[in-house]
Amino acid sequence: MTYPPPPGGWHDPSADPTLPVSGQPIPAQPTGKDPYAPADPYAGAVPAQAGPVDPYAMAGYPGAAYPGYGQPVAKTNSMAIAALVLSLVGFASCITAPVGAILGHVAMKQIRQTGEGGEGMAKAAIIVGWILTGLLLLLLAFYIVVIVLAVMDASSTS
Repeated sequence: MTYPPPPGGWHDPSADPTLPVSGQPIPAQPTGKDPYAPADPYAGAVPAQAGPVDPYAMAGYPGAAYPGYGQPVAKTNSMAIAALVLSLVGFASCITAPVGAILGHVAMKQIRQTGEGGEGMAKAAIIVGWILTGLLLLLLAFYIVVIVLAVMDASSTS
């Protein structure tokens, strides 16, 4: 049941909410676009890359690459870093190479248990550390052979 409008031009908003009190239709609502903005020269162009668009990138340049797009980045195992550093320092000192290789094995075990990053560094530390340790042992064996030969030669000549 509807009632007639009351006298005095009062409008019942429940009858038609799109009409203002004056009875005239409401003007068109804004669409969210700025009517004074310049035309977009790239409108309708196919984007060069798929994925989220960086709103701060300069026109004509690709946006920054974000690792994993929201996936957490795994923390690098600090023992793997230390193992690689010690293995590489073994080139100069020769003593830290086996320590770096052993730390690399320990780091690999920790990485498997915790899921941290740094597996490549730990593998590199193991490889470099054991190769340098092997070369060190070969050099040490060579020095021992040379010393033994020199002592035997000196004792046979006198």
